[in-house]
Amino acid sequence: MAAPKKGRRPAGSQGRPGRTLVLILIAMVALTGGMFLSGHTTPRLGIDLAGGTTITLKAKAEPGQESAVNETNMNTAVGIIERRVNGLGVSEAEVQTQGRENIIVNIPKGTNSEQARKQVGTTAQLYFRPVLAVAAGGPSGAQPSPSASASDKEGEPKQGEKDKATPPSGSPSSSSSPQGRAVTEGLKAPTPPPSGSATPKAAETPNPAETPKPNPSESAAAAALEKQFAALDCTDPKSRSTAGSNSKPEDTTVACGKNGAGAWEKYVLGPAEVDGKDVDDAKGQLDQQRGMWIVTMDFTKSGSKKFEKITGKLSSQQSPQNQFAIVLDGEVVSAPEVKQTLSANAEISGNFDQQSAQDLGNILSYGALPLSFEEQSVTTVSAALGGEQLRAGLIAGAIGLALVIIYLVVYYRGLAMIAILSLLASAILTYTLMALLGPAIGFALNLPAVCGAIVAIGITADSFIVYFERVRDEIREGRTLRPAVERAWPRARRTILVSDFVSFLAAAVLFIVTVGKVQGFAFTLGLTTLLDVVVVFFFTKPVMTLLARTKFFASGHPWSGLSPERLGVQPPLRRSRRTSAPTEPKEA
Repeated sequence: MAAPKKGRRPAGSQGRPGRTLVLILIAMVALTGGMFLSGHTTPRLGIDLAGGTTITLKAKAEPGQESAVNETNMNTAVGIIERRVNGLGVSEAEVQTQGRENIIVNIPKGTNSEQARKQVGTTAQLYFRPVLAVAAGGPSGAQPSPSASASDKEGEPKQGEKDKATPPSGSPSSSSSPQGRAVTEGLKAPTPPPSGSATPKAAETPNPAETPKPNPSESAAAAALEKQFAALDCTDPKSRSTAGSNSKPEDTTVACGKNGAGAWEKYVLGPAEVDGKDVDDAKGQLDQQRGMWIVTMDFTKSGSKKFEKITGKLSSQQSPQNQFAIVLDGEVVSAPEVKQTLSANAEISGNFDQQSAQDLGNILSYGALPLSFEEQSVTTVSAALGGEQLRAGLIAGAIGLALVIIYLVVYYRGLAMIAILSLLASAILTYTLMALLGPAIGFALNLPAVCGAIVAIGITADSFIVYFERVRDEIREGRTLRPAVERAWPRARRTILVSDFVSFLAAAVLFIVTVGKVQGFAFTLGLTTLLDVVVVFFFTKPVMTLLARTKFFASGHPWSGLSPERLGVQPPLRRSRRTSAPTEPKEA
């Protein structure tokens, strides 16, 4: 008889189940320890469970630029909105695309969530436009704002002006910076347009030398702009929302904004010289020397050249032509005065408090969206309603788990202990991974994800049943338990892998082709399917091998679930040896 080849495990070999079991136990302890050390001991909850606001935004392109609504610009907008919302200190906000032209923003209930919602709605492009004229926010005939006459030639506040927090432009704090700065007094209204004219003529632009000679078409456009400015009523929300609508970056336009006292004012603004994409970084911070909040800006390389060129022109102008309006979503959010030529760095100072400085810095940093958006729907879920949904989901999961365990105990008896231990191991792995994936990749457990976890209970139980039935088939064929466990494993393994592969494939396709909450279901289903393979290979099989060596299971106890009599096994028939009668020796 030929000797077996070296390195080849003989049939029926049971390997080293203890070593495999120790490995998965170490992994479980490591994941649990990492969960407690990281401080994230509970999975992150989605909007529908924790409470919060879901906002649906629809992209809209300018006329003739419909191709701008594409995947690249949508992904860019998602990144900017996400950074803008999280820049306010709102943790765990979710921003993702839905279809070709929609963006879904999920803002959890908590600190600054209302402020984040306001900034999410502010999704138009950000522009820096020179100010040509400013007047009180009412329609034609209203008097200019009181602060309009409180500025001298250099735009400095006079005695008695409300904005006493702003230092004079001649003070060292406003002119000694080697990098230069733009000083603002909130949205202080400088000198109004000349009497009898609601808007300056073409020759009154910040750079008269470059202004072309008037022609009939330009005169008509100026007259239309003058009429639009006179009729604009910034105190009316409807009129304010349509101010400067359909204007292009290269157009002269009108806009509304609030001054430092909170009153609305209307502006005539020149063509955009710099846009939000030229801002590299901006932030609100406290100036310790002056004891006031300021906003600092850093520009990109190309943005620095543009900013240096326009501030050089504006710094030589008189008020209000020396102001630079920061326009977002058609609204002036700030209009700082330019005191000197600026380049890569600039500073905006005025009557800011901490919130307004940080808000403006956040807008400047993350406001350069490549598309404009309009709000389609806003859905708010209270934390109480989310808690009720979570409790309902957990109750449904507990009922499903209880039914599975009852079935296993009634049908498989002692083998049910192996299944319950495997389900417990799968639950520990699933819970710890969900808790760790929250801060790692932003995974949030929503109601569909809970449903995916409940469905996974059946998938995991199905794998145990496949293996148990294969073992029982081997016993029916007359084998004892230990070889039956090993011979059943290859056949059960193939079936389990095929079944889990189909389930994972379905989850992956569902995750790719869907968006929003349905992705939570798909992700949870895919994760638990992978964990099912890990648990069956590294826990269920080793535990089965070890228990097969115990007397309770190996002897086929009636409550073991592997009793040969209960499985209908017939004892093997032993053939009796025929004994021939001794023959008498023949006589010679």
